Amino acid sequence: MSEPAPASTATEQGAALLDFSDVQLTYPGGTTALSGVDLKVRRGEFVSVVGPSGCGKSTLLRIASGLETVTSGDAHVATDHVGYVFQDATLLPWRTVRQNVELLAELRDHGRADRREAAQKAIDMVGLTGFEDHLPRQLSGGMRMRVSLARSLVMDPELFLFDEPFGALDEITREYLNDELLRLFAERSFAGLFITHSVSEAVYLSTKVVVMSGRPGKVVGSFDIPWDMPRDPEIRYTAEYAALVGEVSHALREGHDS
Repeated sequence: MSEPAPASTATEQGAALLDFSDVQLTYPGGTTALSGVDLKVRRGEFVSVVGPSGCGKSTLLRIASGLETVTSGDAHVATDHVGYVFQDATLLPWRTVRQNVELLAELRDHGRADRREAAQKAIDMVGLTGFEDHLPRQLSGGMRMRVSLARSLVMDPELFLFDEPFGALDEITREYLNDELLRLFAERSFAGLFITHSVSEAVYLSTKVVVMSGRPGKVVGSFDIPWDMPRDPEIRYTAEYAALVGEVSHALREGHDS
């Protein structure tokens, strides 16, 4: 995989922060996870990926973050400012909200005053003001995910990777955090790559939805989402939204059967 370009490259208007071209990944045991994947994500784009279980969706994120290396093709990430939010909040149970949010900045040797200021801004952005001294066990599942978001926001990512972060939450909390994430996206204008099993969530959050086939995963559909940001939550209840969810779901079923 190509080395990340200097951060200044990522500020170019219209430049792809993530650019996968004909990417294939085959594991040593012979299993091919991805085959011929082309995918671009630019600043100000929020791209969601849907596909059947085991199709390599999360593998895309691991490649983008440098945790996996492609077998062939090119995977280029044009910034070293990458945030990663996992399926689980992955908080340290003995650290407070503030201390968890400061963790990445602390590991990169940011000064105490600087990381404290950045952490407080991130905590305020995700709506956890007043909970700075709480431990993870004192928080709801949705609040723990907001701590995870804040922890990555501290590093001011240009490319934000999300691996089904809301999948384990109840529907009301999930919709609320979808709206919070869109607010953050509007404020920060990062490039987002979001993995989800929910077609409805993908359509609501995204500027583009990419559909993958069963293993080996390849792109079998791409849908530009026509509604502007910030997005009106009431759009979820319109006929146009239901129709687009239906189109993506149909492509997903066809890709699964192919």
